[in-house]
Amino acid sequence: MDRQDSATARFTLGRQSSLAPDRADSGAADDDDDGVIDPRVRLMYLANEGDLQGIQDLLDSGTNVNFADIDGRTALHVAACQGRSDVVQLLLCRGADVHLQDRWGSTPLADAVYYKHDDVIKLLEQHGAKHPMAPMRVENAREVPEYEIDPKELDFSNSVDITKGTYCIASWRGIQVAVKMLEKVFADEDKVFTGSMETHRNAFRDELALLQKIRHPNVVQFLGAVTQSCPMMIVTEYLPKGDFRLYLKRKGALKPTTAVKFALDIARGMNYLHEHKPEAIIHRDLEPSNILRDDSGHLKVADFGVSKQLIVTKTVKEDRPVTSQNTSWRYVAPEVYRNEEYDTKVDVFSFALILQEMIEGCLPFFTKPETDVPKAYVANERPPFRAPPKLYAHGLRELIEECWSQDPFRRPTFKQIIKTLDNINDQYARNRHWKVIPLMCLQNLENIVKKGRSSPSSNSSPSTMR
Repeated sequence: MDRQDSATARFTLGRQSSLAPDRADSGAADDDDDGVIDPRVRLMYLANEGDLQGIQDLLDSGTNVNFADIDGRTALHVAACQGRSDVVQLLLCRGADVHLQDRWGSTPLADAVYYKHDDVIKLLEQHGAKHPMAPMRVENAREVPEYEIDPKELDFSNSVDITKGTYCIASWRGIQVAVKMLEKVFADEDKVFTGSMETHRNAFRDELALLQKIRHPNVVQFLGAVTQSCPMMIVTEYLPKGDFRLYLKRKGALKPTTAVKFALDIARGMNYLHEHKPEAIIHRDLEPSNILRDDSGHLKVADFGVSKQLIVTKTVKEDRPVTSQNTSWRYVAPEVYRNEEYDTKVDVFSFALILQEMIEGCLPFFTKPETDVPKAYVANERPPFRAPPKLYAHGLRELIEECWSQDPFRRPTFKQIIKTLDNINDQYARNRHWKVIPLMCLQNLENIVKKGRSSPSSNSSPSTMR
């Protein structure tokens, strides 16, 4: 797709993206003569006007049919919005891509569906366009969820992708938020495996149902969702300090005291999830990229796209084997890789690897290709402890080894982990205290000596001389 110079080109006439349908039309075109108008933008203008001959001439002269402006809009988007089936037919015959998304995630088919242009919908379907995920519309306005956000309130003008591209930044009611567009996520997943739209819809419903229940300082806050229109979206708080992976990459090995502080943040968030009532919540993808830093420097657990809830049974099993596209192999427990039943202890295994990484300053098994790492875990191999033993003092190494035990039932719970980490933290605090006291005593002694030297001797006073 030709995006050259698209940063300076924007088509603003006629109906806009189905995600922002109420944006005011720009009215008439500028009075500049045709010679100064970018032919690619002119293609979009002619698509809006339905000028078949003009479109034909531009395409014959070499104008790219898939040119996208700064908003990611193409001539096919424009024609679909306007319901010009003849223009759509021409553009499709000349190679227009039906799958392109604009900056708001709308495809030409999504626009045609929104504006109810049935002829255009049929044409696009015949050329392989897939329907957007059906929104979870309710029949009665009173049934609209309290968390529902009007998509027109979300401003994507300065949007950029964050957290592996899953979320993007938007502005909402005066604050920056993180927005997960479900259609974009599922479109990416379809490149890895085929799944029905109903499967995707259920996955969205499950994640949304889970996020509504979560309220904890060490878990990213859910703000709302768009469920009554397409594309459906999940909106959470935005943490500008970024994810923990970037922090570790920048800082390298951390001081043990800092590592324990961060480990406590993660453990408290995970303990909340595991002890959630009435259903425990398994994260199942706990790794540094899914942990975010807030403005105070504390950590919050995030991204619950593959999380599981233990409702009746005490274990769960994946519907299909987990692939490296679904999760990071460097942090996955061996029972997940073997596609066996698993429970909350898979998160404990991942936690151990993150804690060791904080001390070592490198990825687990960084010398191995990622696809070989889970095989090492299955063979009961673990990343070596290369850092000096003093950095694993007060039982820190023993805790890590317990957490990544091959037998899940031998791994501690996060409640037990928090207790152990608190004890280790107290040990560090006491050590700091005993290091400070001798220093203070030495400083006091020096002050006494200095004071004694500066004060006159009592027997040298003139009043006492005989």
